[in-house]
Amino acid sequence: MLLIPVVLWLNWQFLAPYVAKGQPNPVDPLLFISHQVPSSPPDDPRYQKGYLDLVFIAYYIIFWSFIRQSITLYICRPVAIWFGIRKEAKLDRFGEQAYAVVYFAFNGFWGFHIMSQLPTWWYDTKYFWIDYPHWEMKPEVKRYYLMQAAYWCQQLLVLVLGLEKPRKDYYELIAHHFVTLWLIGWSYLINLTFIGNAVYMSMDIPDAFLGFSKLLNYIQWDRAKVGSYAIFLGVWTYFRHYLNIMMLWSVWTEFDLMPESSKRWEPKDGVWMVWWMKYQIFLPILLLQFLNLFWYFLAVRIGYRALTDITVSDTRSDDEDDGAPDDENDKED
Repeated sequence: MLLIPVVLWLNWQFLAPYVAKGQPNPVDPLLFISHQVPSSPPDDPRYQKGYLDLVFIAYYIIFWSFIRQSITLYICRPVAIWFGIRKEAKLDRFGEQAYAVVYFAFNGFWGFHIMSQLPTWWYDTKYFWIDYPHWEMKPEVKRYYLMQAAYWCQQLLVLVLGLEKPRKDYYELIAHHFVTLWLIGWSYLINLTFIGNAVYMSMDIPDAFLGFSKLLNYIQWDRAKVGSYAIFLGVWTYFRHYLNIMMLWSVWTEFDLMPESSKRWEPKDGVWMVWWMKYQIFLPILLLQFLNLFWYFLAVRIGYRALTDITVSDTRSDDEDDGAPDDENDKED
């Protein structure tokens, strides 16, 4: 199914010069971003949002499903077996976490690269609002945003349809995915993609460290996992709390400064959003912070227990549903 649009696109590319010369490829919106600004120069194109973005997201939901299955089954599963994991439930969990590491590491680096080209580098929050609204996007920014949206839609479907065995924090994960999609949707609709990029980064990078520490837990590299977990806690604290609070403060304060400081920070074309739009950004970031605090409490508790027991397991979500343990190190403390 994933390859059907690709085949159709290739067929059109080869046949169109003979049967429909000069006509655009109808499959383009599935595979590539749409709505290029006609007046933007060819060597520096700009894009706006539009309804065809939904078509792009729909296709890449399928794309991420294919990538997920391919990585977990054909790469992660053999690696897990090589490390001595035999239980089916643990093989599934290892695959899920390894895929998470690959995804979040890749997109964390991608988001880092994009921010390095934006005026918001490094979390210079006043540029979330300067020259607002940012109607036009660089192609890489739009592609990044929509690919992330497709991923989170796909992950929500995985949870809701029960394609993964539920974890202890199942309802918190459901809430997290809904809030994330709320934030993605509104920030995209009201042209706050700069702040969206910053939020994505603050979530993706610590998740890569979290997944990696869990992999060490599964293969029972006890001392390495404790060191990895300590690094993860530091990264999580900085990105998911310090930087998130910075962004909350920016939405709450710098948002309101813009109209009052028009002589200093003039909104582009004199356009500004209505007052209630502020809460469509502030509230989901605040809710994400509450969820992050919930997981932070669990993470700190695990870290504390690791100081007294080097074989401590991650009680956040992973080992509770594996059935009978292989040995004492698999039991939940």
